Amino acid sequence: MPSPSSYLITGGAGFIGSHLSAALLQAGHKVTVIDDLSTGQVSNIASLQDHPNFNFARATITDRVVLDRLAAEVHVIIHLAAAVGVKLVVERPVQTIETNVGGTEDVLQAALRYGCRVLIASTSEVYGKGSKIPFAEDDDIVLGPTIRSRWAYAASKMVDEFLGLAYGREYGLPVVIFRLFNTVGPRQRGRYGMVIPRFVDQALRGVPLTVYGDGSQSRCFCDVADVVRAITGLAEHPKAPGQVFNVGGTDSISIQALAERIRDLAGGKSEIVHVPYEEAYGVGFEDMTRRKPDIERIHDLLKWKPRVPLEEILRRSIDYARSLDS
Repeated sequence: MPSPSSYLITGGAGFIGSHLSAALLQAGHKVTVIDDLSTGQVSNIASLQDHPNFNFARATITDRVVLDRLAAEVHVIIHLAAAVGVKLVVERPVQTIETNVGGTEDVLQAALRYGCRVLIASTSEVYGKGSKIPFAEDDDIVLGPTIRSRWAYAASKMVDEFLGLAYGREYGLPVVIFRLFNTVGPRQRGRYGMVIPRFVDQALRGVPLTVYGDGSQSRCFCDVADVVRAITGLAEHPKAPGQVFNVGGTDSISIQALAERIRDLAGGKSEIVHVPYEEAYGVGFEDMTRRKPDIERIHDLLKWKPRVPLEEILRRSIDYARSLDS
């Protein structure tokens, strides 16, 4: 792969994509972003617009003409664009499936035409109801029934993985899968169901922090800067293609404890209220009680592990939210 390289980032105006774009530009690479701004925002990439090695195309990845033109000019495609957020997944499962599966197919076909390396963002959601903790990439997977749209996102991302790896086996396309756990940082917004920015916003406004369920469910959080390091490392390593990698933090915290810590760090006195899942997402919603990744595989390949501790992640999130109001 030539160095410096040229990258196409789908969904590059989003939370993770904008940070990834900035890091690649800083490393001397050329970056093109394609984003329809359905969830991404121009403000996320405003500081990059005047960079001589940056290009932005406002289009959907299902616009094959635009995608083909952009893919012809790059060495690597990092596919982040997807239908995301628990609320969207539950309320609009058709959009979730068609966007995720159809969009990934279009990206892979374009990459195959021009011989691009492809990195596909997947999710910890694919581990479904798995009870073996921590989750390892080769673990068996159990999802809920198809009558529950909550599992549409996980299923669609599993298909993305199968499809990407099949392109690798059948056509020799260099494809890397990375499963993101809970990524946090500046520019992340709570409206898509992301828990930390939602709690931070509530704490700073002095309104009750809403915990879904009983709060015993636990998560591991990873700073976006650490995630970007992992993605760029996988994009460059010659042994990464054909493999699946977990990318996430490994320190667990319950959602109840998370709410309490954010409230305390924000200096507020908001009460914490519990909202039944049925009220938040509809009847029959099922949550994953624990999500913790086994990161041995990516550590063995890249010597990667998260550097930013949870306390600093939370302080940064609070500082960022305050800066938006100043």
